[in-house]
Amino acid sequence: MEKSNEIADKIFEIWVDAPHVARNAQAGQFVIIRTNETGERIPLTISRASGDLVRIVFMAVGKTTHALAAIKSGGSIADIVGPLGHPSEVKSWGTCVIVGGGAGISSTPCIAEALKAAGNKVIGIIGARNAGMLIFEDEMREICDELHVTTDDGSKGRHGFAADVLKEIVADQKIDAVWIIGPAIMMKITSMATRDKGIKTFVSLNPIMVDGTGMCGSCRCQVAGKTVFACVDGPEFDAHEVDFDLLMQRQRYYMEQEKEAIALWNQQGCSCAEGK
Repeated sequence: MEKSNEIADKIFEIWVDAPHVARNAQAGQFVIIRTNETGERIPLTISRASGDLVRIVFMAVGKTTHALAAIKSGGSIADIVGPLGHPSEVKSWGTCVIVGGGAGISSTPCIAEALKAAGNKVIGIIGARNAGMLIFEDEMREICDELHVTTDDGSKGRHGFAADVLKEIVADQKIDAVWIIGPAIMMKITSMATRDKGIKTFVSLNPIMVDGTGMCGSCRCQVAGKTVFACVDGPEFDAHEVDFDLLMQRQRYYMEQEKEAIALWNQQGCSCAEGK
């Protein structure tokens, strides 16, 4: 791991030396990481690739993400697999809006950059609970034709939610495609702003995932009334066809086990990365 640091409150950035991933990664794809040989596999979106390095951004919430955050620059992880999933549908759309919420903002620069390179006008909207959780504002401002910043508490940018800004933008001008990346409830609410106007809207789903190759079925979701696997059929889907309520229900399946795991990890004062 070439670099590891905390870039916002509980949000970490790591740069992993993974040439096989970096040379093939496209916007919207993800990787699966293990901190050690007995650790769980966790899916994380590719935020950016540069040379032989891949940037991964995550929020330390559970046992494994806390263990990953504990690995310092120069340390190592057991393995990284990718790039996985279908890339974003990048083409000459016209005018595109990229919306990122919380840690989901980490996925926006890569998509925005690819859309810009394809000749699109790109409008960015990034939002977080407060100023301390905003990330990559400068990076997005440099890529996008215009950038809107929101915070739930008004500590930076506009006081309110990304959905409010998106509603105003689609009401004011012709928008051809929208990408929304963030927590499931945020994607559900924000995508409502484009439903009535029939604007093509993509969301990147983040269900529970194990193998990332379509074999385990853990990441199954309902899209357009059909069962799909986020790992091989996605992770991006038409926002207006996703059953978000079922997605959020499935995301809560192992909450008690997750609480127990992080509590035990904290009690033992050990890191998965150290193999203890």
